[in-house]
Amino acid sequence: MSAKYGLVSYNSSRKHISISMPSSTEVMSPHIKSVEELRVLGINLSSFSPPTQFLICVAGVFLFYLIYGYLQELIFSIEGFKPFGWYLTLIQFGFYSVFGLVELQLTQDKRRRIPGKTYMIIAFLTVGTMGLSNTSLGYLNYPTQVIFKCCKLIPVMIGGVFIQGKRYNVADVSAALCMSLGLVWFTLADSKVAPNFNATGVLLISMALCADAAIGNVQEKAMKLHNGSNSEMVLYSYSIGFVYILTGLLCVGGLGPAVAFCSEHPVKTYGYAFVFSLTGYFGISFVLALIKLFGALVAVTVTTGRKAMTIVLSFMFFAKPFTFQYIWGGLLVLFGIFLNVYSKNREKMKLPSIGDVRGWLLAGKKVRLLSQNV
Repeated sequence: MSAKYGLVSYNSSRKHISISMPSSTEVMSPHIKSVEELRVLGINLSSFSPPTQFLICVAGVFLFYLIYGYLQELIFSIEGFKPFGWYLTLIQFGFYSVFGLVELQLTQDKRRRIPGKTYMIIAFLTVGTMGLSNTSLGYLNYPTQVIFKCCKLIPVMIGGVFIQGKRYNVADVSAALCMSLGLVWFTLADSKVAPNFNATGVLLISMALCADAAIGNVQEKAMKLHNGSNSEMVLYSYSIGFVYILTGLLCVGGLGPAVAFCSEHPVKTYGYAFVFSLTGYFGISFVLALIKLFGALVAVTVTTGRKAMTIVLSFMFFAKPFTFQYIWGGLLVLFGIFLNVYSKNREKMKLPSIGDVRGWLLAGKKVRLLSQNV
């Protein structure tokens, strides 16, 4: 046994077994090097207190993802751009590939650990997730798209039941039911008041949700099985996806018109797309830091709040019709998200029982009676 390299080996005339334990910096995402020294975009968060770390991470998530959402809607508000959602995805994949390559060059371990066939599958699902999501904005209001993206639990549960034969508890089923009703309510409201509503957008964003639900499981399994890094995943999945989209656009003849249109508005298309891609990439870093420092529960809560804020800002900055049915549908979806988070974290989120509530009410009643007697 070698204490220096953590190797265990057994030698004979016919056999040689070697088990290597990778260092923490190899296993963890290059966004986050270690617990002792946690750096995000060059900021050493380890030197701050936990409350300050939380505030920095939350500020990063809100800042970068709110800019990301604003620019995404701003690009599609350019007159004549709506048919070119796939070209925007092509540009985004190109920038993400460059960012991943730069980040990978800054890490010590530059080896590709995950097989190429796995990356081809992940790239296909990533193309479906982001391409269909971007294209749906040509048919839907941005708030409606965000509401759908909040409800990834629904296709995950459906796939779990039919593919893996899973059983879900009452809280999970109630969460999916609330999300479904909220989506129906929000979509019906959008179909009544939005002049550009098209059922094609609902189909596109629903397909994007299904791809998104599948990609998470594939990515997690690949990274755990092969100890792949986040920058490696970004570089290979997005670069292969770039080739997929480019080939598709060339086959259907959609590349020429998109390039011609964007050449007429280079700042509003390529300029916005660069900042749009950069802020999305930076936002991922702060989400990973939140998960590492405070757990997935806190990260989900923060990102859900960010999506709610994105919807509010969308109505503030971009002129669109409004109805209170949006609020009721959105609240149903938020309640469904809360039920989903609660079902996975029951020990950390102990809600009061009916007996506790009854005891509080009786105690409050006794206090009122005593105050009246005095």
